Amino acid sequence: MEIANGCISRPSRKRKLLEEEEGHEMLDFSLDELNEDLLERVLSWLPTSSLFRIGSVCKRWKSMAESEGFKLACWRIPSRDPWFFMVDSKLNRSIVFDSAESSWKKLNHPHSLLHNCNRDSIPVAASGGLVCFRNTSGGYVVCNPVTGSCRELPPVVPDSRGHSLHAIAMNAYSNYHGSYKIVLVSGDLPKLSFKVYNSIDDCWEEEIMLRRKVDDHTESDSIDDDDSNDDDAVYFLSKAGNVVVTNMQRSPSKQYSSVFTLKDGEEIVYFLSFSGTIIACNLTRRCFSEYPRLLPLFSEYSIDVVECKGEMSVVVLSEFFESASLRVWRYDPKTKTWNQNAAMPPAMSHEFYDKKLDINCVGAGDQLFICLSSAELCRYVLYDFATNRWVELPECSMNGEALEFMSAFSFEPRIEAAV
Repeated sequence: MEIANGCISRPSRKRKLLEEEEGHEMLDFSLDELNEDLLERVLSWLPTSSLFRIGSVCKRWKSMAESEGFKLACWRIPSRDPWFFMVDSKLNRSIVFDSAESSWKKLNHPHSLLHNCNRDSIPVAASGGLVCFRNTSGGYVVCNPVTGSCRELPPVVPDSRGHSLHAIAMNAYSNYHGSYKIVLVSGDLPKLSFKVYNSIDDCWEEEIMLRRKVDDHTESDSIDDDDSNDDDAVYFLSKAGNVVVTNMQRSPSKQYSSVFTLKDGEEIVYFLSFSGTIIACNLTRRCFSEYPRLLPLFSEYSIDVVECKGEMSVVVLSEFFESASLRVWRYDPKTKTWNQNAAMPPAMSHEFYDKKLDINCVGAGDQLFICLSSAELCRYVLYDFATNRWVELPECSMNGEALEFMSAFSFEPRIEAAV
């Protein structure tokens, strides 16, 4: 409608017909009319699972999908919904959970991935679009699980003192240019050190000692300064959360579990000590500290540390009054206390009581992926911090066989991620 001389008039029939014709022209618009640059930008917004199919559309799209220009367009997409790289007892490394489509997928690994990440290697860290593997001889391989491209890192000079390896963390700065760091934290408390692999220089940097932070999080000095060890026993956190003395190691998939955060320009690696407390290693300040324990040592619980939206959180499964409770906690450095950040509804967590479950968790943006496993049951739960929604994922079945997983690593499915 138009307003002319203070009166409202309807559009003419001729103008209405012209508008309809223009609308039909827009409907008849074809992607083939776009130039190469615009087509690359449009298609780069497709879900990653669709990017592998565009090459079968036509010759032009196939050529474009293999071009550097298309990879650059994909790199400009700020973020993609995470995939969760699943780990089972057989170290099957071909199953992922696609959070965008809420479905399980099997990766078609190229020969290079199967050759470099052989059966004696386990995934130990992930960042951006990359996953890091470690083999039994202490060698490392970084790969893009989506494309199968791999890079074997230079060998690490072994620690002459034979110190234990506590944590392996990874941080990718720019996947497109293959810029990332691998951080190894080792030593015997309270004498810790770290070593960094820098992909830009393709070498391991010199080992750096960490001093204990004077203003610690704990009220008392819980780290024994006596570094002596009279036996070869290994102390580790059991599935129930008790400190156990044994000659057995923790589950290989979570043995070096840690998270990497970058806050106020400071790089910090968090990991669980063998006694179940959280250790924070500030790589920038070259110091470490121990956080206060969440629950008393005698309480039944399983615990894991995760990173969500740049912050470290702790997930705890505890049992109290014949019921199980799964909660997410975040530490407040100002008050030096743990604050509850989320809690699973009791109707969901009640079945976990007395199952001796081991929880293995990983964060990805607003999402938290939790694997709960024991000899009795296996469950996978996805929590969204933004919506405060808990969702139990369906069982994973491949070729009619139900698969069970112990843990997962989150990564962004990016075809342009370079190793």
